[in-house]
Amino acid sequence: MRLFVALFPPPPALAELGAEVRRLRALPDAGRRLRWSDPATWHFTLAFLGEVDEAVLPDLTERLARAARRHPAHELRLAGGGRFGDRVLWAGAEGDVPVLRALARSAGAAARRAGAPVDESRAFHAHLTLARAAGRVALRPYAEALAAFRGSPWAAERLELVRSRLPGSGVPGERPRYETVRAWDLGG
Repeated sequence: MRLFVALFPPPPALAELGAEVRRLRALPDAGRRLRWSDPATWHFTLAFLGEVDEAVLPDLTERLARAARRHPAHELRLAGGGRFGDRVLWAGAEGDVPVLRALARSAGAAARRAGAPVDESRAFHAHLTLARAAGRVALRPYAEALAAFRGSPWAAERLELVRSRLPGSGVPGERPRYETVRAWDLGG
């Protein structure tokens, strides 16, 4: 099964960001050349595991539970934004980001120790993917429009192991579906 470890912002924080994203979608080329992610799927990926054998799940969940207990709930806010080249537009985070970064390191270490593959091709960068470009799109204006955004603070309280089911219908625009496999309270 295809898995990742994540932290999902609460609905009020997503609603604030959603209002900002609606403004961005009114910018030129936003509808035609960008694939906007569904706000229900917005999350911080702490560790991307990819395909994981089900036999690894018991040890993986035990180790992730320990990782969650070692890190306290902490305050974050969705804030600002940026881009990865001209391919991905994202919203960022402010607040106790060092705690989030440490949680990401622990989640990756827990997965490795359990025998799950961990994608370590990029260092952790707290972000929510908002849109992906279909071809080359100048994303700088979108990132600049996000720069002043500051959402309300919220408590990051839960670590989740999520299964990603890739689209199989072949319908253009279909997105992966996410389902939480297990979740743990931080510090708890």
